[in-house]
Amino acid sequence: MDTVEDKALEEKPKTEEAIPEVEEPKEAVEEVLAEEAATEEKEIEAETEEAKAEEATEVEAEGEPEAEAPEEEEEVEEKEKREKAPEEEEIVEERIYTIPLRRAWIAPRKKRAPRAVRIVKSFVQRHMKIETEVKGEEEEEEGRLVISNEVNEKLWSRGIEKPPRNIRVRAVKDKEGVVTLYLAEGD
Repeated sequence: MDTVEDKALEEKPKTEEAIPEVEEPKEAVEEVLAEEAATEEKEIEAETEEAKAEEATEVEAEGEPEAEAPEEEEEVEEKEKREKAPEEEEIVEERIYTIPLRRAWIAPRKKRAPRAVRIVKSFVQRHMKIETEVKGEEEEEEGRLVISNEVNEKLWSRGIEKPPRNIRVRAVKDKEGVVTLYLAEGD
């Protein structure tokens, strides 16, 4: 019993005995979690039923069963306006730029894509004449710059280390001074 193999054989039965003890609490924990989930579901159902009962009493008290319908219609109209906003907004100015991002490649590998985003922002602010006022230490913007999701995805498409060398964007300025960037057609 002095060899290492003999000692390993002696230790194996001890570990096998310990395994069933560990599994029993797991089952108990799973049962407790299942019970908690069931009670939470019952509480949620009770709350929703109470809310429905309250709404029904409010509707009956007002005497207008269609009181909720206008609110829902307003929400739907707002969503439609947001979706159609780029097409319906009065466009004051629209330009297509090819923005060189070669300076982003000077930065360390893990900082290139964020630097490319900053380069795009500064380029558009310069060329679309977005005015910013500095009051004290805080910076307040008169005009805003909005980068669309597709432009952001294009900048990050190959990861943080390899942004594109340049990018073509369409900059649209509306009457409120908000400049929105979209990918140029064909890109």
